[in-house]
Amino acid sequence: MAENKFTLIHKDGKTQARVGQLRTAHGVVNTPIFMPVGTRATVKACTPRELVEIGVEIILGNTYHLYLRPGSQVIDQAGGLHRFMAWKKPILTDSGGFQVFSLGASRTISEEGVEFRSEIDGSKHFITPERSIDIQNTLGADIIMTFDECPPQPSDYAYLKDSMEMTLRWAKRCKKAHRNPNQQLFGIVQGGMEKTLRKASVEGTVRIGFPGYAIGGMSVGEEKALMYETLAYTVPLLPRGKPRYLMGVGTPEDLVYGVSCGVDMFDCVMPTRNARNGWLFTTDGVVRIRNAKYKMDFTPLDPDCLCYTCQNFTRAYLRHLYMEKEILAHRLHTLHNLHFYLSLMRGIRRAIHEDSFARLNKNIPALVKLGQKNRK
Repeated sequence: MAENKFTLIHKDGKTQARVGQLRTAHGVVNTPIFMPVGTRATVKACTPRELVEIGVEIILGNTYHLYLRPGSQVIDQAGGLHRFMAWKKPILTDSGGFQVFSLGASRTISEEGVEFRSEIDGSKHFITPERSIDIQNTLGADIIMTFDECPPQPSDYAYLKDSMEMTLRWAKRCKKAHRNPNQQLFGIVQGGMEKTLRKASVEGTVRIGFPGYAIGGMSVGEEKALMYETLAYTVPLLPRGKPRYLMGVGTPEDLVYGVSCGVDMFDCVMPTRNARNGWLFTTDGVVRIRNAKYKMDFTPLDPDCLCYTCQNFTRAYLRHLYMEKEILAHRLHTLHNLHFYLSLMRGIRRAIHEDSFARLNKNIPALVKLGQKNRK
């Protein structure tokens, strides 16, 4: 098991927000950090060089999807996931637990593992905790995740308790199966929106012992206020000296709130998926580029933004590309949205360093602008 490689650098004096550094086999990650989602060994519409240019430090891949296609054997023969996708910086792979949750009736969960049918060709597969770790060891990501069950919301207390306890048993099996010392295996906390179960899950997962801890089972159908309440309760229970990762969340507001609770790492498809749907984040609010009012708008998408899209193209042109279904629209939109998210996280880190986060933590435009000035 990899040693603890997380260093806590500075903590905000009025919130739980903190700045740290996570050392991995492929470089250092500055936290709090947002990880763009590269589910199938690509961040959609972007080249690795473009990701580096906008300041991406780590990306996420998905074990379930890469297992189905192209297959872990193919990636192994290519020399691992980093070489396969020409990405030289850190990678985190999700274990596939959330994808299993999303399969619904086409999967069967047992103590041993999960049987499911491929979404590609309908073939049957069986993934155990040991198999999930074996696949992730083969892929070679810097950070890998334990195999967990992500229960739907709402679920009754008895189901949530049984699910949480099985996730703990699976976590033990994952740790035992882990063989690659260059990878950091993170444990995952579950328990739905029940505080007693979240506490028991934290205690059990920490007892097993991992170099980092993730909070799973959030943003799966619950109301935002309940998610925030559960998050605020759960995060402080986690070890102070280990990285804390909130899985699959979320909006810019979610990221700022998560940081205020003490979260260090985030991932979400929102900036890339919304980009492909013409939903663009700016310091003046969301721009839905298909709206007719932008047809003759020859101003930048966001005058305060330093990304390639905003420095070179107008809203009218971006709308034209989108309405014509041009591939370039997806590329330019994605580069902008990711730049917005990364600027937000840089601004958050700077604000924490300067002890101004408590004052700015609800002012997303100010945080983004702060991040534009600081590419560290």
